[in-house]
Amino acid sequence: MEKMGKYAFIAGLIICALAGFGLEATWVPWVLAVLGLIVGFLNIGDKEVSTFLLASIALIMSASAMAMLPFVGGTLTTILAYLVVFIAPAVLVVSLKGLLAVARD
Repeated sequence: MEKMGKYAFIAGLIICALAGFGLEATWVPWVLAVLGLIVGFLNIGDKEVSTFLLASIALIMSASAMAMLPFVGGTLTTILAYLVVFIAPAVLVVSLKGLLAVARD
């Protein structure tokens, strides 16, 4: 199971890069969302919750800021947009796991 989470993460990054360079199909966001859920469930343990959530917030904010810059280019903006689609489900899972851990204590 541990390897499945790692492979899901690597596959998600590769799909984000390919989508940024032109592989724009209707199934890409759905596949990225499922891979993000897998990453959230399998890769992030209790010790990494706060670090992952902080890094994810920084990534999402920087991706939206980069989209506002006209000189960045469409490819980088598209890659970052797909990266946000990939990370958002993992953030949802990890934040819910963190809330449940806090509620338990």
